[in-house]
Amino acid sequence: MSKLLVDTNLLAYSVDEESAFFERADQLLYHSGYKLFTTSKNIAEYLCAMTRIAGAGALPEVLADVQDFKKSMTILYPDKGSSTIFEELLLKYMPAGKRIHDFEIAAIGLSNGIKEIGTQNVSDFKNINEITVVSL
Repeated sequence: MSKLLVDTNLLAYSVDEESAFFERADQLLYHSGYKLFTTSKNIAEYLCAMTRIAGAGALPEVLADVQDFKKSMTILYPDKGSSTIFEELLLKYMPAGKRIHDFEIAAIGLSNGIKEIGTQNVSDFKNINEITVVSL
């Protein structure tokens, strides 16, 4: 079974039934046979994005979404190995600004043997040769 790192946008699309990407996100995440992973950084981004849209009053519902994600995917955390890979990627690709976040997510996945990332934002990861993008 292949491993797939799930980017924040897929988390959001998987709960938004009105999104044009809902069905494809649902298919990719829950019916494609991948063993699913996401990172603590993606969870924090998800919480930020969803409460920015709906306000702090939505936090209990958004946290319930996170509990549901935990049932179907493993949450990965930064560690010494991912920090080393992160630094190597930064020096190799020299990203700046918000792109730094994408490289940290990639590094956490790579340190856990995951070389595929599912995302709608292909441009965020397409130039990182160490991973393959699986898009909606």
